[in-house]
Amino acid sequence: MDTRHVRRRGRGEDLEELMIDDFRDMKPARSVEGFHWDIWLLMTLQNWIFDFGRPIAALMVPTELFPMHLPSVGDYFHMMYNLITPFCILKLFERSHTKTSSTFRNICVIIFVMGASIHLVGDSVNHRLVKLGYKLHLSVRDNPMMQSLQPRGLVDSFVLLYNYDEIIGHLMWYIPFFVSLLLYYTGCFLGYRSGDHPRRTLSWWTLTVLSGVYYWYLVTEGQIFSVYFITFVVMIGYMVYKKQKHDAHLDINGQFLLYSFALCFILILIWVAYLWNDEALRVKYPGLLYIPEPWSYYTLYIKP
Repeated sequence: MDTRHVRRRGRGEDLEELMIDDFRDMKPARSVEGFHWDIWLLMTLQNWIFDFGRPIAALMVPTELFPMHLPSVGDYFHMMYNLITPFCILKLFERSHTKTSSTFRNICVIIFVMGASIHLVGDSVNHRLVKLGYKLHLSVRDNPMMQSLQPRGLVDSFVLLYNYDEIIGHLMWYIPFFVSLLLYYTGCFLGYRSGDHPRRTLSWWTLTVLSGVYYWYLVTEGQIFSVYFITFVVMIGYMVYKKQKHDAHLDINGQFLLYSFALCFILILIWVAYLWNDEALRVKYPGLLYIPEPWSYYTLYIKP
């Protein structure tokens, strides 16, 4: 028996096993993927239906179908939003070219769900107050309904409810939301030789416009311009950095996010310019950072 032949076979097998082990330990190479139509379309549609359409449904559906002491149709819309949005965020993380800390991602999603749930309760009571004559363009204490409320200590309870709804709930909802989008965005860069240059179709532009208009509503109604603007500036800065230092470009998904945010910024400028000299809204929104809420405008000028 040729022992030298046996040793060669053993070494070859060992080398083959090492190659297999190394292959298993390797991180997947950066894949070239197209536009995530399933996630972005689902996310955009549910944003328009379950977030933007939530207060509209709550006001339009007859009270007889959803009594004041039970959850309204808007509340059920909010519940659906609280389920679908974190699902979409987690799916985006799964398809990101680069993987961030799973612990940090999970913490962001958990805080997001908690903040959105706090907002659900406060917003539910708020829309019932609107049906009873509450004026959204006035502060809580300046509302005629609150000025006649007895005992006076109850007004402080409604101020607390407002703080949970419009401040605590919004911050816990929107900060992790924008942080999650930013984390995904940082993984949307590819080398110029990657070949990932898909054509931007009419349907892509249409979805981008719908997304940008929704972000305008989100930022203005949520009063989170600072959070949005910081995120937008970081996105632009990171894109410039990646292009200059790593010769990388945004893939089609990163372009979708960036263009949506850019359109949102343009719409905010138009909105603020249109209402800049509105004395009634200036009372509720004093200061230089003047961005009125669309629903405050509705109760002041449109609601019969």
